[in-house]
Amino acid sequence: MPPDLPANDFSQQALRTDVAGMPLEWVDYRDAVRLYCLGQVAYSCGSLLYRVRGGISSRSGLRSTVEVNSIIATVGRSPDLGGGPRDYVPPLNNKTLFRRDSNLCLYCGLVFQSRELTRDHVTPLSQGGGDAWNNVVTACRRCNNHKGGRTPEQAGLQLVAVPFTPTYAEYIYLKGRRVLADQMEFLLAHIPRSSPLHRRLARSLREKREPAWIR
Repeated sequence: MPPDLPANDFSQQALRTDVAGMPLEWVDYRDAVRLYCLGQVAYSCGSLLYRVRGGISSRSGLRSTVEVNSIIATVGRSPDLGGGPRDYVPPLNNKTLFRRDSNLCLYCGLVFQSRELTRDHVTPLSQGGGDAWNNVVTACRRCNNHKGGRTPEQAGLQLVAVPFTPTYAEYIYLKGRRVLADQMEFLLAHIPRSSPLHRRLARSLREKREPAWIR
């Protein structure tokens, strides 16, 4: 079923959840339509993303249409999360690390393009530190070079934020290419209120809803 509404943005991903509402992954329009056609969508909510038309039924003479919403709850097997969503530790990579820290160097506090950023180990590997979420931060090349193989204290640096391990729901958010307001609100309900990311998303959501003249 090729998309027949070029005005719609078919690059927008839909958020897939299980029937209990636990966020699972992002899916493109092809996978979303496949889930609908296979009867695996239990219910959907959020805004209408796109309407995809298929062939004409020889029996009814009608053309099939699939409407894909921004959030779709599906039946079937969920991803293996080991001990469960609460114990899940997402894989560490620079793309999601930089997004966790909002492309902010956690030493000088300035925002940079991703190509200008590096992964820094707060406690260096040479001093027994691990390559883990709680020991890595986003750093600009200048600050990383200055810090070298030292701890922040040894280098006379101070972190502007504490590194943390994203929850499964936070990791889903960090992997999203472009998260719509209704998807963000849905994910926010699954993110601990104590998380720095919860505060950031709540603020971003308020800004999306407020008229420009109020800000």
